Amino acid sequence: MLIFRSVLFNAVFLVYHLALILGLTALIPFPRVWSQGVVRVWTIGVKAILKVIVGLDVEFRGLQNLPQGPCVIVSKHQSAWDTFAFYVLLDDPNYILKKELTRIPFWGWCALSCGAISVDRSGGGSALKQLLRDTKDRLAKGRQVVIFPEGTRTAPGARKEYFPGVAAIDGYTEVSVVPVALNSGLFWGRGSFL
Repeated sequence: MLIFRSVLFNAVFLVYHLALILGLTALIPFPRVWSQGVVRVWTIGVKAILKVIVGLDVEFRGLQNLPQGPCVIVSKHQSAWDTFAFYVLLDDPNYILKKELTRIPFWGWCALSCGAISVDRSGGGSALKQLLRDTKDRLAKGRQVVIFPEGTRTAPGARKEYFPGVAAIDGYTEVSVVPVALNSGLFWGRGSFL
């Protein structure tokens, strides 16, 4: 039964994800808030699909610790879920992601249209300066910035060295930096079959 539910979820998620990408692509010329709204509704839909098909309920704890207004969210990254979960938790999340992801046709364009900050991880000091400028710009507009300091998905309990961007952002900005722990990788890990 679990295998059937997993296959069904993955099939539905794929179709649902493709619909999102097509919808967001059509919204690229329009204000960014439209794309953000679509992703927020889509994320609520994914949460419902997880519950109905797989029986997996998503629970958020400690939401009272999230400040109102601009802040930096420093989160572990264990699952595909993490890349969109903050759309239901924050008013205006802007993810930091590696530049290579923005080169994926349609997906990359959509990420940028939602306000993502791309980082050239091979760019050294100039890339770090650009990251700081872009982050400060988003924060000045009242947005929240989400960063995965390990730069990639890691298995639950695994440790990976943090990229220097998170420390630089903490020293460069004057907003709250909020650490986030999660366990999404236990249920929907990298390369796993949900």
